[in-house]
Amino acid sequence: MQKPSIDEMLSGKKSKYALVIGVAKRAREITREAEQNGEPLVEKPVNLAIRDFKAHKYEIFEPDINS
Repeated sequence: MQKPSIDEMLSGKKSKYALVIGVAKRAREITREAEQNGEPLVEKPVNLAIRDFKAHKYEIFEPDINS
């Protein structure tokens, strides 16, 4: 099981909740894409999604609530 650094994945963001939601959404995208292409997933979609965020392929957008 992977144990990536949450601080590294957040990269200056404040909300761990937003990171969890982002990883979950990306994991669902990965699953949907694999099903559409008829490709079996060897690795768990959540692990693939975590790797995408860790590699900064995707970012979490947090709107500025102070403005």
